[in-house]
Amino acid sequence: EVQLQASGGGLVQAGGSLRLSCTASGFTSDDYAIGWFRQAPGKEREGVSCITSSDGSTYYADSVKGRFTISSDDAKSTVYLQMNSLEPEDTAVYYCATAKKYLVRPGTWYHAPAYDYWGQGTLVTVSS
Repeated sequence: EVQLQASGGGLVQAGGSLRLSCTASGFTSDDYAIGWFRQAPGKEREGVSCITSSDGSTYYADSVKGRFTISSDDAKSTVYLQMNSLEPEDTAVYYCATAKKYLVRPGTWYHAPAYDYWGQGTLVTVSS
């Protein structure tokens, strides 16, 4: 069974940085994508970024382009989300999740139903 463990959240001032980690285990094929989603209080879950295995294609929400960078370390089975220039609007619980690679496209990567395994979430709070 696929398991995901998200970590790295915390409290940071506006303009600061955090790096989230998502450690994965249980994959039986090299045909997957890992995405980061976030959910703020009272708001729907939204896609933040995604990276695919093998070719390393990356996707970003417009709201985080230029500020967030997704990367992977295959040797550690870990995906990172480097978040810079954080804003109070970035405050949310951040989740990592995995989807079959063929379901991830420029127009579909942010659709939460495409992801079948989810980590437990890590809270990011950005103070103004």
